[in-house]
Amino acid sequence: MAIAVRSFAKINIGLRIGPRRDDGFHELRTIYQTIALADTLRVDVGRGVGIEIYCKDQRVPADETNTCWRVAEKFLRSIKTRGKVRITIEKNLPVQGGLGGASSNAIATLLGLERAMKKQLSPEERLRIAAEVGSDVPLFLIGGTVLGAGRGEQVFPMEDLPSFDCVIATPEVGVSTPAAFADWDKRAAIEGKLTSQNGSCKMNLFSHSVYEWLSGTNFSPTGVPVKGWDRAEALLLDLVRTGIENDFENVVFPKYPAIREVKRSLEKSGAKYVSLSGSGSAVYGLFSDKATAASAAKSLNENDIPAQATTTLTRAEYWKEIFQTRDRVAVG
Repeated sequence: MAIAVRSFAKINIGLRIGPRRDDGFHELRTIYQTIALADTLRVDVGRGVGIEIYCKDQRVPADETNTCWRVAEKFLRSIKTRGKVRITIEKNLPVQGGLGGASSNAIATLLGLERAMKKQLSPEERLRIAAEVGSDVPLFLIGGTVLGAGRGEQVFPMEDLPSFDCVIATPEVGVSTPAAFADWDKRAAIEGKLTSQNGSCKMNLFSHSVYEWLSGTNFSPTGVPVKGWDRAEALLLDLVRTGIENDFENVVFPKYPAIREVKRSLEKSGAKYVSLSGSGSAVYGLFSDKATAASAAKSLNENDIPAQATTTLTRAEYWKEIFQTRDRVAVG
């Protein structure tokens, strides 16, 4: 019998790239937000030894380079147990799309293994394993609205944003995150902007913008909630006003003009806020209502741009939905 786990995606609401660190990574600030689009993983543990990964998408590695493989190995080592681990990935999220699919798959594997082997790790051990596997893996141990710092692995749960209707457009272009960082470094070097002092100022500016955005909409303009005041609508308006954006757009859009055009299409379709997610290629738009989001997704698909209307997930929704109702299914 296997444990089925839903592996949800994320978007980045703003992403600020700071200076390169001594360990080769860049200092980052971002707000992660989980959304309702997901892969499905089935995790099974039997007699024997080894780790096997099955996925119909040939772009998904089936060896130790796969995040699921790495998590499974670390999990078994942590609990000092051997077993034959089989992981089947039903891939719905794009590969190299900036939606955190591989990272989310890693945590789905970890949670599936815990349930399959009836061995739950401590929160500290979970976080250690997640951070070792990838920079944005730990966010999926929290879900909902999450502040990311460090290289992205330092995660802090925030008060959940209201649920937003959104459209995720996934142009069929693969963007390499390491290549995007390299392009950023070249651009920054040419412009002479990558100094430690400037990087620190950029990080602080992002933090100030986020504070201004979120604190300015907890109450209506009069200071107290009034009839007809919509916090979600106010948040969308203020998100644009505060200028929170994704730094990767500065290097990804010039290199991939088709992705820039997707952003423009979403803006024209009525999205209140549009941004690249991670390093791309996925672009998302936040909408004030479900009907407009559905219409935008339909229009993009009619123009041969794969798109799906979905919603953001609060932390409670994320954990409620992560295990399917029928979480035990037969493995053929």
